[in-house]
Amino acid sequence: MVSLPDRLPRVDQTKADVTGGTPDFSDTWIVIPLYNESAVIWDVLHDVSHVFPHVVCVDDGSRDGSADIVAAAKVAHLVRHPVNLGQGAAIQTGVEYARGMPGARYFVTFDADGQHQVSDVIAMVERLRNEPLDVVLGTRFGGAEAVGMPWHKRLVLAFIVRLSARARRLGLSDAHNGLRAFDKVVADQLDLAVGGMGHASEFVALIERQGWRVDEQPVSILYTDYSKAKGQSLLNGINIVVDNIAHGRSER
Repeated sequence: MVSLPDRLPRVDQTKADVTGGTPDFSDTWIVIPLYNESAVIWDVLHDVSHVFPHVVCVDDGSRDGSADIVAAAKVAHLVRHPVNLGQGAAIQTGVEYARGMPGARYFVTFDADGQHQVSDVIAMVERLRNEPLDVVLGTRFGGAEAVGMPWHKRLVLAFIVRLSARARRLGLSDAHNGLRAFDKVVADQLDLAVGGMGHASEFVALIERQGWRVDEQPVSILYTDYSKAKGQSLLNGINIVVDNIAHGRSER
């Protein structure tokens, strides 16, 4: 049985944001794909729900009680896949769920492993509100946020971008960052066919194909022993490219 903290996280819609104002994110949905993250998902939900009142977790066939923790927290909608279909499939399910909700205008994909920061999400959504953009992608490059990144992570990211002609054409430096914010135009048109990690390359392909207006936002990534142990290898980077080729959405 999964051990739960004594206190449940509570949504505090009046909590001040990083600018000192009172945020209103009632039009924003956080989509969290979830697979065997029982060690950290409680804290992730606690951090996110204190700023964003609308969260949907898609449990992708977890076997470690992750879904039970989400249900107990009572701050997120819970959708379950009976079997593991992959992160891309979980994101697609979550976006389909969220885009049907009244008042939903902005959507954010947020990893369940504790790497992403709520302050970055605030900045990305504000850019969507105030700039002529449809998509804001997080990038681990462009400043101090890249300090402390494991060398093999740098190698994997550079390798993937080098292989991606689309990423280069769009001026992207970090095509496989799981932190993405986008508007309802993108959400309504999103149709990810790649169930696994290759969905990130597919998302970039859709940006170009659909003509969505895109820019990057430097973000901070929290590299813990836990998150680093779950990171991508160079071989997995190759598998991502092969996955997209197999689904007919190869680089051109």
